[in-house]
Amino acid sequence: MADVTDCVFRQIIAKYGKPDIFFTEFVSADGLAHPIAREKLLIDLKYSENERPMVAQIFGSKPDNIRKASALCKELGFDGIDINMGCPDKSIEKQYAGAAMIKNPKLIREIIRAAKEGSEGLPISVKTRIGYNKNEIETWIPVLLKEDLAALTIHLRTRKEMSSVSAHWELMKRVVEIRDEMRVETLILGNGDVLNLEDAKQKVKETGCDGVMLGRAIFGNPWLFASKEYIPSTPEKLKVLVEHTKLFEEMLGQHKNFAIMKKHYKAYVNGFDGAKELRIKLMETENVLQVEKIINDFLKLGK
Repeated sequence: MADVTDCVFRQIIAKYGKPDIFFTEFVSADGLAHPIAREKLLIDLKYSENERPMVAQIFGSKPDNIRKASALCKELGFDGIDINMGCPDKSIEKQYAGAAMIKNPKLIREIIRAAKEGSEGLPISVKTRIGYNKNEIETWIPVLLKEDLAALTIHLRTRKEMSSVSAHWELMKRVVEIRDEMRVETLILGNGDVLNLEDAKQKVKETGCDGVMLGRAIFGNPWLFASKEYIPSTPEKLKVLVEHTKLFEEMLGQHKNFAIMKKHYKAYVNGFDGAKELRIKLMETENVLQVEKIINDFLKLGK
């Protein structure tokens, strides 16, 4: 997720509950293919060894740039490349990328093959949706599966639905059946409205899919992937918020706006007495010293 699952947040997650596999924020292949723009975008591909296996997620609609971006990801040591074909953001769709690719099967074949050529053997996966304006799994999913992907992650809503309806997990069994009927070995992963690890395991059991990608559920909850369900105390949550902020200033302070952290504050600070007032104060901060003081004052009052 852009400006959420950056290298800093992934470090926090790796410490408190590492998942089986990490994905980067999605990054523009057009930008990575451009010598000048690339320098600004490389920070979005920053990762550490303790995050492996580490997959770079890219987006774009120009096969040549996908090829170049994939070659760069190979050079940077990534364990795989994921192509985003599901983002509904209008600015992405104007580039004929993201969810717009659902409407262009011919182009997506070129995109996937370009990624394979550029990455020279790295596993290539795709993240997409069940369709653009309607359920199109019977036609759309086979197009992707014919390209011998390592994995296919399906957000179980259409582009038109955005997040306005519940994810259609009832369709996942059919997606798995399509894969099996085609006799391909692509791993099928589900995505959408998954609450926690137990919920994920239950969905795998019920649908037969190979795994689940969790996105929004990790927001404000770096303990999500802990081996046993862990519910942190309010003081513990707030101390990790400060730790997260310190790491952000240390690793990304020279590259990204501090305002990015405020998305995380909204997620960390909720569900306890005084959360609203504390959140308002944190929204006005400009650096980690201010954040740390506000949190320490709040915790002292709570004693």
